[in-house]
Amino acid sequence: MAGAGSTLRWLYLSVYNVVLFFGWSQILYLAINALSSGGTKSVYAAIEKPLQIWQTAALFEIFNSIVGIVRSPVMATLPQISSRIYVTWGILYSFPETQEHWLVTSLILSWAVTEVIRYFFFALKETFGVTPPLLTLIRYSTFFVLYPTGIFSEAGLVYVALPFMKGSDLYSLRMPNKINFGFDFYYMSLLALGLYIPGGPYMYTHMISQRKKALSKQKQQ
Repeated sequence: MAGAGSTLRWLYLSVYNVVLFFGWSQILYLAINALSSGGTKSVYAAIEKPLQIWQTAALFEIFNSIVGIVRSPVMATLPQISSRIYVTWGILYSFPETQEHWLVTSLILSWAVTEVIRYFFFALKETFGVTPPLLTLIRYSTFFVLYPTGIFSEAGLVYVALPFMKGSDLYSLRMPNKINFGFDFYYMSLLALGLYIPGGPYMYTHMISQRKKALSKQKQQ
């Protein structure tokens, strides 16, 4: 049974990482192509559906972490995936006024480059058990630039969307109502925006710690 479980884990993680590698490669290709032919305003239209599909698929990573399929800590995985799902669906999809903003381009390029490298790294690791030293170095170094640009772009797009939220009842529940409960998406988004202040440094220092561990382990091999 243990052998069968190990094989299923290997198959699941191999397929997952390979599929997501190609998915994010598609997003990166479409974004660069749209940027070169139509400028920043054309990027979102080119990548909307693939982004929604492949970013939503990342919810499996929270599940993987919770049930122990991977060793990634839930407290590192949950905020990163949650913020991306929130921006993908709660901001870009829900408020079309944000879709042609230049921050979308920096967001997508930051996400896509990060994910192409990450999923390629884990695809090789899970499928073949190899992690080339150069790829390991790239995997644990590009975040120095791409994390700040990605976090800034996410927070910036939330800020851009705030005026449109304020004039809308989208995702809000007004009082009075039958369940005697109120919810305002605008104020929830203000809270989410505030969470980037502690959340950004937390994720950044987590990656620095992961980098030290990965490169130290590589030197010992």
